[in-house]
Amino acid sequence: MLNHHRLLLPFLLSLSISAVLRPASSELCHPVDRAALLRIKTSLNDPSLLSSWRPNTDCCNWSSIYCDLTTHRIVSLFITDGGFSPTARIPTAIGDLAALEDLTLHNLTGLSGPIPPTIVNLRNLKYITFTAINLAGTIPSYLSLIKSLTYLNLSSNKLTGSIPSSLSRIPKLRYLGLDGNRLTGTIPKSLKLLDGNLPYLVLSDNRLSGEVPASFRGVNFGYVNLAGNMLRGDGSVFFGANKTTEKINLSGNAFEFDLSRVKFQEGLIGLDLSHNRIFGSIPEGIVKLELESLNLSYNALCGKIPAGGQMQSFGYESYFHNRCLCGAPLESCK
Repeated sequence: MLNHHRLLLPFLLSLSISAVLRPASSELCHPVDRAALLRIKTSLNDPSLLSSWRPNTDCCNWSSIYCDLTTHRIVSLFITDGGFSPTARIPTAIGDLAALEDLTLHNLTGLSGPIPPTIVNLRNLKYITFTAINLAGTIPSYLSLIKSLTYLNLSSNKLTGSIPSSLSRIPKLRYLGLDGNRLTGTIPKSLKLLDGNLPYLVLSDNRLSGEVPASFRGVNFGYVNLAGNMLRGDGSVFFGANKTTEKINLSGNAFEFDLSRVKFQEGLIGLDLSHNRIFGSIPEGIVKLELESLNLSYNALCGKIPAGGQMQSFGYESYFHNRCLCGAPLESCK
């Protein structure tokens, strides 16, 4: 996940402190939350993964739960790495956990189906992580009604259809992860509205096509991964001297632009442009970057590989299968 988890660290740290400082008590759990959790367990056919969820015990002590230290309301529900019966669906009762801020369902076999509409009842929800749980159907446009959301990760599922333009109406959204699905269509122009949040845009390994919106040239993304799609046109919109993007991966597409005209952002530490139709030469300015990873292979680049910086620390596989690149680590220029 790279730097993605750092968005969650302040929240999780506060929860950990709360758990340590929680005073001993016979009952802290809010009765409304306990009732909702028991409905969730029942709808999942009483899985062994939730065996600690027993009616006559304090739900603040149940597994996969965090309670707020002051209000004792459930603020985090994280169910991971287990299995359910093949008929299990995401429970609608999740929408009854009114104080919920962090909702994580990850790597759960047997669970499938769509995201229930009741999720829009969670007016305090900041983080949604529904990953590797066989989510199917389209991405519901009603997710845009959760105005408190800052992190949306629906990766490694079976989602189909297009990316809803309505996601741009989530004002605080900083991370959009839709990678590893079966999404089609173009990238919505409206996602430009996320500018100002330094958003992470992770749409890799789908079936997206068309050109990247030209308006993205004015967006300062924190991280971009569009690898493994069928995108074409000018991918240079993600570069710019005034931007602060740390990593850009456009590999495995059909982008076609002149790399020699690109001005790199100073903070760029990872760049993968492999398997495209990019032409021109490698700009000399690239030697000023403190690159940790670089792959420019399988393009139509020409000219001498700039010497200096990190450029010769990468092997020939970072440069090979271009039209006429030369110089270390490839063969000398003639």
